[in-house]
Amino acid sequence: MSDTHDRLEAVEKAVKFFNEAGVEQVLHAGDLVSPFVAPKFADLEAELHYVWGNNEGDQGHTRTKFSEIGVEPLGDFAVIELEDRKIALLHGTNEDFVQALAKSGDFDAVVRGHTHEAGIQEDPLVINPGEVCGYLSGRQTVALLDLEVLKTKIVELQD
Repeated sequence: MSDTHDRLEAVEKAVKFFNEAGVEQVLHAGDLVSPFVAPKFADLEAELHYVWGNNEGDQGHTRTKFSEIGVEPLGDFAVIELEDRKIALLHGTNEDFVQALAKSGDFDAVVRGHTHEAGIQEDPLVINPGEVCGYLSGRQTVALLDLEVLKTKIVELQD
C-alpha cells in the first residue's frame, strides 16, 4: 500500500481488506502524511513495514504514534526479507533510482509509491500499489504479492 494522505476512512477500508484477506505482512511505501493517521493501523492483524514518503509532516510525532501500536518506521528506504524473498521498500520519488534498484539483481521485488498510479512492471518486478487515498486517480488501490511465485495483482478497495 502507499499514499494514504490522511484519508482516514480509506485507511480503515484497507486495514479491513487486509484482515479479511488474511494478509500476514503489509508494506506501506510512504505518504501517511500526519501523525493522527498512525493509530488507524492499530486494528491491522498483519505486521506493518513503513517507510517515509516525501509529504510526511511531523516525523517525530508520527514515530511516537506508531510506537504506541508497536510499529517502527524504517526510514526512507528498507530492505525487507520475507519467506526467503528480498524486497526493497521506498517511496520512490527518483525514478532512476527505483529502476536502478530493480535492475541491480539484488531484490526479488521493489515496492514503491509516489506516483499514485497503480502498476506492475515485470522482470525486474516493480510494484506500485497506487494510492489508498484515491485523491488523484479516483481509485483506492493496494497490491497483493504472492511471495511463493512472485505474482502480483492490483486490488481496488470496495466499500
